[in-house]
Amino acid sequence: MKPSLAKGTRDFGAEEVYRRKYIISVLQRNFERFGFQPLETPSFENLSTLTGKYGEEGDRLIFKILNSGDYAAKTNDADWQSKNSQKLIGQISDKALRYDLTVPFARYVAMNHGQMTFPFKRYQIQPVWRADRPQKGRFREFYQCDADVVGSESLWQEVDLVQLYLSSFSQLKVPVMLHVNNRKILSGLAEFAGISEQLIDFTVALDKLDKIGKSGVVTELISKNISVEAISKLDFLFDQSSDALENLAQLKHIFPEGSIGRTGVDELEFVLTNCLELGISSAQLKFNITLARGLEYYTGAIFEVKAQGVAMGSVGGGGRYDDLTAMFGVKNVPGIGISFGLDRIYLVMEELNVFPENTVKSVQYLFANYGEKEALAAMKIIEQLRAKGISAELYPDAAKLKKQFTYAEKKGIPNLVFYGEQEIADGKITVKDLQSGAQKVLGTEEFLESLR
Repeated sequence: MKPSLAKGTRDFGAEEVYRRKYIISVLQRNFERFGFQPLETPSFENLSTLTGKYGEEGDRLIFKILNSGDYAAKTNDADWQSKNSQKLIGQISDKALRYDLTVPFARYVAMNHGQMTFPFKRYQIQPVWRADRPQKGRFREFYQCDADVVGSESLWQEVDLVQLYLSSFSQLKVPVMLHVNNRKILSGLAEFAGISEQLIDFTVALDKLDKIGKSGVVTELISKNISVEAISKLDFLFDQSSDALENLAQLKHIFPEGSIGRTGVDELEFVLTNCLELGISSAQLKFNITLARGLEYYTGAIFEVKAQGVAMGSVGGGGRYDDLTAMFGVKNVPGIGISFGLDRIYLVMEELNVFPENTVKSVQYLFANYGEKEALAAMKIIEQLRAKGISAELYPDAAKLKKQFTYAEKKGIPNLVFYGEQEIADGKITVKDLQSGAQKVLGTEEFLESLR
């Protein structure tokens, strides 16, 4: 049987692992600098915890886990015959791999809110799974790096998360544009067009504008039985000014005082104005009125980050979800969170060639192997190097030196150490720099002292 990978998954070699760890270390450092603390949740949840939180499309992408044992024993024969998959799922599966980190976090808050100090700020860096069609930058198993705040309705949280986004991407040397919108504005637009009952259909189609264009969005809206008259009232959405505050001013003429749409405009105006006051460049911050992000649990601000100069989807996104924990029986716990897409960030950094040169760690000293007696003596020196935090290893076999040289070169080891019978007798060590070809002889203690 020829070995193969499941579609949408990858193996990671040493270089990739080191680079991924570099990205995670930058994000983790920033999360903690902004006051977030770590949290981890299980890789799978009860299926009931996840379903109904991501919309119809999201529910289809959840990886279900078959029940243990004879999972088909208690199923209804009629459902098998009718091939009613929705009824069968509930009978053969009650667990699922997590689709994102936000819903498990909301479940955690609902279970532990009595012991928490609010506002509660957590970050989480773990893999998630989606039964999506694999393509460039889209995988079935991938990492999310989330930062969320629950227990506060303050719009300063939105401002803080904008700063967290831009600070993190700046340190990663990835130029980005942060697109922002407000779910209340979208609700107001649906109200304005007389399609409030079709809000989800409207926002799901609108969120695909970048992928399918205006004509594609219009076609999908019509297919969802949204009238041509309603669509024509929303035509201005596809022709927005580059000035965010100018676009908000236009919306103020559409939405009456006290309406949900006007509330969304006022909230977004507060966020944008204060971000600009704090020195954030308008070139990095864009009010994107068509941004919807599709997920049903957003109630206020919506964020999406796109890398500049690279053909890639979003590298981050999030928003406010003031009623998510109510799904678990705990009401009045407002929340807002953002996510960084580790895998896409990696691809962007690779394409832009912005990884630091010293990201990949290699062994610093390879000791040549001359035989058992010499190997033992070399291991005693290696032990002292490792105690100093210096990476070193012994070539495992007493092979020809040419083979040991080749091994060091292929692994990118910069120094080859000769500690044979004569060196041991003289109390000396010979170190060869494999890049320059320079070779030096040092006393054993002198060598160890030089590496302090």
